[in-house]
Amino acid sequence: MRTANRTPVPEPVAPRALLRDVGALAVAMTAIGASFGAVALAAGLPVPAIVAMSSLLYAGGAQFVAVGLVAAGSPVAAVFAGLLLNARHLPFGLALADVLGPRWRHRLLGSHLVTDEVTAFTLAQPDPDGRRRAFWLAGILLFLAWNLGTLLGVLLASRVGDPLRLGLDAAFPAGLLALLMPALREPETRRVALAGVAVALLVTPVLPAGLPVLLALTGLAVLLLPRRRDRPC
Repeated sequence: MRTANRTPVPEPVAPRALLRDVGALAVAMTAIGASFGAVALAAGLPVPAIVAMSSLLYAGGAQFVAVGLVAAGSPVAAVFAGLLLNARHLPFGLALADVLGPRWRHRLLGSHLVTDEVTAFTLAQPDPDGRRRAFWLAGILLFLAWNLGTLLGVLLASRVGDPLRLGLDAAFPAGLLALLMPALREPETRRVALAGVAVALLVTPVLPAGLPVLLALTGLAVLLLPRRRDRPC
């Protein structure tokens, strides 16, 4: 009698291991939040606005972009860039709908905690209970870490004077580059990235701040080009 092949079911991550992994990410989130607080203060934003942006918007990378564009005098571009960058949360919300449950208070609170990292931790769990546990644990800890980091960055910047001397403005780009490096192994991803960089560099001298970053998205047009196929010998 032949036994049918079965696809192995992944085991749920133990709560202790999940807490360890989320805690490690929370440390990094605190550091990046500190860089945001320092950079935002150096850009001239008042402290209440900085704190409100991290607690009420909680938009991560979009906050860095918004601060840079507002400081450059392009508030409209800042709003558009924020909406564009956070559009990815729409499919995240659809994927996490079952995790949040049917109650509106849970959905309203949970929607504020949705980030890339929280979504990844949640969807990595194979069972519903594990997904709910991962979502709320990661969501709450990372939210607190980001806001704690923002406050630390503001305090540090107020004491240092010019936080840019410490290179805090490079923390977020460096972290983002580290996250992108594995994706750049794919040839198509590299072509899109190079095309976007080329477009941004070409239009930077002639366009207002913020628009070159948005126009870099035209690099996606590379995916529409026909692929070159190797001819048989």
